[in-house]
Amino acid sequence: MISNCFHKTKRPIVVSGPCSAESREQLFSTIDAIKDYVDAVRVGIWKPRTNPYSFQGIGEEGLEWISEIKKRDNLKIATEVANAEHIELALKNGIDILWIGARSTTNPFLVQEIAEALKGVDTTILIKNPINPDLELWCGAIERVLLAGVERVGAIHRGFSYYGKGKYRNMPQWQLPIDLKQRYPAITLLCDPSHLSGDKQYVTELSQKAMLLGFDGLFIESHISPETAKSDANQQITPDELKKLIDNLKVDYSTSTDSSYSIKLEELRSQIDGIDNALIELLSQRMEIVKEIGELKKMNNSSILQRERWGKVLESAIKSGQELGLDSDFVSNLFKLIHQASIEKQTKDF
Repeated sequence: MISNCFHKTKRPIVVSGPCSAESREQLFSTIDAIKDYVDAVRVGIWKPRTNPYSFQGIGEEGLEWISEIKKRDNLKIATEVANAEHIELALKNGIDILWIGARSTTNPFLVQEIAEALKGVDTTILIKNPINPDLELWCGAIERVLLAGVERVGAIHRGFSYYGKGKYRNMPQWQLPIDLKQRYPAITLLCDPSHLSGDKQYVTELSQKAMLLGFDGLFIESHISPETAKSDANQQITPDELKKLIDNLKVDYSTSTDSSYSIKLEELRSQIDGIDNALIELLSQRMEIVKEIGELKKMNNSSILQRERWGKVLESAIKSGQELGLDSDFVSNLFKLIHQASIEKQTKDF
């Protein structure tokens, strides 16, 4: 049974704070500047960095600063944990919320170790998606924590790693968190626009998109002086920028009382349903032809994968899509999925 991780309000949940605790002054200054308009403060104490020469986090000394802050302000504090020792030290120092990072979520052995350490503990656990787009791996981590007896379990969407360069640091692939929410309707789902974007200029637009998609809140990195940050300097925003983002966030996407809106919406949805049904029928017909082609190839001892033909099909689809105003990546990814299914269909009985 999943319980709410935060007190329910009409506005979105906001968890914010520095990527890393770097000094007592930096931490206190940042928290003093944001504490009046956040539900909890996120603070990195241990940092799992790609490069071993990068700043690895301040460690236990930072926990002492957090203890001071909690005594002074009674704030809820969140930090990342990656092993049983981290959990023990965090709870000993009054950390209210623990989160499991994307790298940790990717490793079921590590998640199991964390889950074992959480048995009998009454706390809140937030689980980031794994670095690769694998819904079952994300769900598996959630299930392990639930089996440990933790009820206040939430999820954080921070995007998925990919090879190459794009607009954002990580691919949003919004359908995965949407699917996660379908599977766990009661789960608190937060969006991390900082790690999604990798660049502070996109944090606001990604935050707004998350609201459009029904996320419960935001998990944002903010720093009193981002340009001097020892980690993730490019994606952290200032407290003033955070306040502006929150103040301008449009969140009321519930329902409209305009009857003409409802009628038009239903008409358009009906059209989409008809097109979707037609697509399914056409795909079914296509797969039947694919099956015949496979049988013909088998009878004539011909190769299933014919690269030249596939290249022409993909090139033609992308060109036709562009002429009709469709995104090239969308058409490419769609036809690659169809081609993969066709290959599997032909190889099944070969």
